[in-house]
Formats: sequence, C-alpha cells, structure tokens
Amino acid sequence: MKPNPNLADLPLRPELVGEEPYGAPQLDVPVCLNVNENPYPPSAAIRAEMAQAIVDVAGRVNRYPDREAAGLRGALAAYVGHGVTPAQVWAANGSNEVMTHVLGAFGGPGRTVLSFSPTYSMYPEYARNTHTTWVSVPRHPDFTLDARLILDAIAQHQPTVVLITTPNNPTGTSTPLTVIREVLAATEAMVVIDEAYQEFAHHPDQTAVTLLPEFGNLIVSRTMSKAFALAGGRVGYLVAAPSVVDACRIVRLPYHLSAQTQALAQVALAHASEMLANVDLLRGVRDDMLAQLPQLGVEVVDSDANFCLFGRFADRHDVWRRLLEQGVLVRETGPAGYLRVSAGTPEEAFAFFAALEAVLAEGVERA
Repeated sequence: MKPNPNLADLPLRPELVGEEPYGAPQLDVPVCLNVNENPYPPSAAIRAEMAQAIVDVAGRVNRYPDREAAGLRGALAAYVGHGVTPAQVWAANGSNEVMTHVLGAFGGPGRTVLSFSPTYSMYPEYARNTHTTWVSVPRHPDFTLDARLILDAIAQHQPTVVLITTPNNPTGTSTPLTVIREVLAATEAMVVIDEAYQEFAHHPDQTAVTLLPEFGNLIVSRTMSKAFALAGGRVGYLVAAPSVVDACRIVRLPYHLSAQTQALAQVALAHASEMLANVDLLRGVRDDMLAQLPQLGVEVVDSDANFCLFGRFADRHDVWRRLLEQGVLVRETGPAGYLRVSAGTPEEAFAFFAALEAVLAEGVERA
C-alpha cells in the first residue's frame, strides 16, 4: 500500500465505504443552539468540588478504575428512585456507548433493530457498527406513536431490539406510558425507551422506569449530558433487569469508564437538586418558543424536550445559513423543511428570535 493512503485505498468494511463520521457543526459563534446542551455550567462551588475529586483520583491514576463503577451506579440508582437498585443500573461513556452495549449484546448479524422515523440520527450508525440490520418505520404525520403502529411494525420485521425515543429527538414528541406498557406486554423483543430528555418533559415522573417491575424486556436509557449540564463529562446509563446489566458487562471493554468520569458524575449526583435547578428555566424558554414561533408565522412541533423543531422551509439550508450569518447556530436535522433550535438562556432565545425575524422579513419560501 502506498504511503499516506486515502480512505478509499484502505480495506474498509463494505458497509463503511462512502460513509462520513457523525458530527454536528462545532462553530465559534455568539449563540450556539444546535446540540441541545444545557447552557448553564455547574456553580463555582460544585466546580471546586469536581476539581478536588479529580485531584483525589489523580493520586490513584496509576491504577485501573473500578470497572464495575459501583459507586456511580449506586448514586444513579438513588437519583432515579422508584425502587431501582444499583444492580439494575449500567453506566457508560454517554448514552452512545450504552446503546452500543445494548446492540452488542442483543443485536448482531442476522438480527434486526427497529425504530420509528424521524428519530435520533445516530441509531442507524449503532446498528451498522454492531452488524445489526436497521429498520425504520415512519411515525404518524404528527410524529406520534401508538401501540398499533409499533406492534404492526414488530410483527412485520421481527426485531430483537425496538428503540422508542421519548421525548423524541428531533421532534420533542412524547409517547404515553399506556402505549409503552401495551407494547411491552405484546412482544418478547428487548424494548429500549430512550429518555435522554425526560427531565425536561412536562411530567418527568411519568417515566418508563415505573414499568420495570412488570417487564423484564424493558431497558430505559438516559444521559447526564442534558439536564445535568454534563455533556463534557460523557456519562450515560440504562436501567433494566440485573440480567440485562450482566449482558452489557459481557460486551463492554475492560475499564471502559475512567476514574475521572466516575468522580465528576458522582459529584454532580451528590448535588442533583442544584444541578437540575435550571431545568425549569429551560422548560420556560422552550414553552416561550412554542408560543412565539407561530406568532412569527412559523410552524412548530409541540415539544416535551429542551428544543423545538420548526419550519417548514422550501430551502432549510438557506435559512440555516442566514441565521448563522447573524451569529445564531441551529441544527439542520429531522424531516425535510425543518430546523431544530435548542432552548438556551433567555438572552440566547432573544437573539434567536431577532435573527429569525430578520431572516423572515427578508423573505423565505415556505414548503
């Protein structure tokens, strides 16, 4: 092989040929509202405690971390509540790795993972990377799901894993617990309820975690990136039957969660009430967006998350670009004609509305 080969020169797996790495634009702009981050960092006091925790673990960094993350899993179980025990919790590097563990354990060659579009854009990549067949069935036109649609899709495609995102990314749409219960009762497939944005829902206590005592095929996935403002910490977790956790332990890499990550997350969980104090503020910003966007003549999808999907534009990329020219970065994702905006600070929301109003005043062709 020649020196400095191009990607095309390498013996890639066939399904990777022509693929590009995942990534939302990371641009240095005044108002970043494209990746659903919590805009409020931890307080100075919590940052100081995090720094001390890192200093403490640095004294043991020559040793491997706790590969079972027992302390962190105990803290997560206490946070989740509803009688969850540490044996029912598994933690990893973001919910991305959690999903990879799930598909590594229950997917694979000859098996299928089913989800419902539009939904999180990384799911097909998790399937591809674990050699699992990916199938996506459209949601209803209003982006909702009901048990009949889900169960018909399961009957047709016979998946071993079903992914239901609620609140859904990128639409913000929630799926009722009654629907989830009916699906769980009617299938032997592993059903993953991705609750990455659950803390932002209008009724966050209406979580699929409450169904765990009834169903052994239920997996609830969550993250500390959003509500806990810990996106840089890379901590995701699932809650399920202890046997499901054991299955993830089989496929995980040794020592997959660093001592530093575990330490940061445990400090955050010890101050959960303070870390989550700004969730109500972000709900308020989201609700303002849901109210104000229609007043600008823009269609918006009702959202239970910390973002809103709005449109519809004949050329959404042009609208995205014109907003960016005014220093506001949103996300070009989801169904054709739509853009997604994260709920930021009130000041960031004001800047977004001002930029969008200016773009609309210049003229935008609607889809």
